[in-house]
Amino acid sequence: MNETVGMRMTPRRLAIGMSLWAPNLFSGIRVRRFAPDWTSADVTLSVNALTRNFVKTAFGGSMSAMTDPYYFMLVMHQLGRDYVVWDTRGEIEFLRPGRGRLHARFDVPAAKAQELRERARGGAKVLEWFETEITDASGETVARVRREVYVREKRRVTQARTER
Repeated sequence: MNETVGMRMTPRRLAIGMSLWAPNLFSGIRVRRFAPDWTSADVTLSVNALTRNFVKTAFGGSMSAMTDPYYFMLVMHQLGRDYVVWDTRGEIEFLRPGRGRLHARFDVPAAKAQELRERARGGAKVLEWFETEITDASGETVARVRREVYVREKRRVTQARTER
């Protein structure tokens, strides 16, 4: 169940805001969409004169940046305000030069969010890895990315539950 009732940020507003946020805007990173139920996000990176490296391919830092906050944001919005959610680390494996427009899709099914909620119940620290691929316009995989997300039920919630 989506527990974002009362949160003012809509998926559309967040996608627009993230696309206009200076680090993304000037790096050619655009958030194309967040799913209405916060279960997925689509992000692109346009490789151009401002975003390419010395050999005219996607700068690795930009490819990493295009994957940075999305898993944690999807988890955070699905779990709601009773949970602490952080992006703790990431790994990227570069497979081929990135040229043109690159794409990454992030998926956190509702069942996975529910599993994280249950594992974090009582204040337990949960670390979960998520994986995605960065692809080019022809669908070729340019890089494989892993991001680790930290989840914990907030202390106030755990304490309130034990006081009942």
